[in-house]
Amino acid sequence: MKKTTLLLLAFFISLTTFAQKNELKVADKAVKKLNYTSAKSSISQAEGLIENADDKLKAKFYFLKGETYAGLSKTEPTSDNYNTASEAFNALFALEEKMGSKKYTNLAEPSLNTMIADLSAKGIKSYQDKNYDAAKSELYQVYNLSKNDTAFLEYAANSAYLAKDYDMALIYFKELRDIGYTGILTEYTAKNVETGERENLGSKIQLDLMIKSKQYEDPKVTTTESKQPSIIKNIAFVYIEKGDNEKAIAAVKSARDVAPDDVNLILTEANLQIKLGNKDEFASLMNEAIKLDPENATLYFNVGVISGEQGDLEKAKEYYNKAIELKPDYIDAYINLGSAMLVKDQDLVEEMNQNLSNFDKYDAIKARQVTLYKEVIPVYETAYELNPDDIDTVRTLMSLYENAEMEDKFAEMKKKYDSLK
Repeated sequence: MKKTTLLLLAFFISLTTFAQKNELKVADKAVKKLNYTSAKSSISQAEGLIENADDKLKAKFYFLKGETYAGLSKTEPTSDNYNTASEAFNALFALEEKMGSKKYTNLAEPSLNTMIADLSAKGIKSYQDKNYDAAKSELYQVYNLSKNDTAFLEYAANSAYLAKDYDMALIYFKELRDIGYTGILTEYTAKNVETGERENLGSKIQLDLMIKSKQYEDPKVTTTESKQPSIIKNIAFVYIEKGDNEKAIAAVKSARDVAPDDVNLILTEANLQIKLGNKDEFASLMNEAIKLDPENATLYFNVGVISGEQGDLEKAKEYYNKAIELKPDYIDAYINLGSAMLVKDQDLVEEMNQNLSNFDKYDAIKARQVTLYKEVIPVYETAYELNPDDIDTVRTLMSLYENAEMEDKFAEMKKKYDSLK
């Protein structure tokens, strides 16, 4: 009985192997005739039988499957066709590497390279045309076809972000982080003698040739900065878009572990902290940024805003003045400075209302108010010079002139205000 069972099993295995080889033979002929639809049918038939095949037969199967779907992708450029071809070729390369063979790998590489070239050109064009929905898939498929081309994963991640597909962008950016992507490039540059412009010549061989030709001079070999902090920062930006500020802060803190002196990362965390209402943490981070970039007017302006919100008006005015010192045309700093100076007016008005029957005291308070207005007017006048069509600035100046009894100035500003309404 056992002998009969063994014979039947051997017979079954023999039939299975025959079926596998027969389907692959049909597929092989169809691929050679470029009849990929017929090849697909045979590959589908062989798929369920290949699991228990030997490695040589599996290698042939993966090769033919890759070739079939690579061929189909030319007339039907769908994600499924590209992905199936990619998976088959990658399975083939891994299997033959384990086998110590390159028989089918060598045959498959031209088809793979053609797919990569066609798809990368398509993805780049989609990106340039701002069709980010298409680009995110096409560029990721290029990465799937050639895992060494990690830059395409970065392009895919950026495309997904621009397409507002934040879930997909998060997956791609996290994959970049997990594979340790740095994006560091070696650049071979030299100055074009004729134009005086520095150009990237692509390789050391080309650089040496151009220097020898005397068409270029001043050769330099440099490396770009790592993109790791930027990748982690982008993860934070995705979380921000998804409304998950806590995870965004955690991502930024991770990025700052890599690049502690990156001012942009500090500002990113500061903006997140203010979104969460953490004003003290915001101010602390902004002051940290100021120490690293003391000539940045925007940093002083932002700390001024928070200082004002926290009630420290003198500190706020100090920061606004510093921002103006660094950037004399900083219109928002002038407007906020004037607004901070006018906070005193609220107390003066209240005090005047309490002394309506005490004419001497009322007049003294009124004189202090006029003095305040005359101190503030030059600030708003500068803002007006920088942007004469801002109706809020015009309205404020008109009110100040009227209350300071500067009738000519008031009439001029009233005319401007009427023209803007």
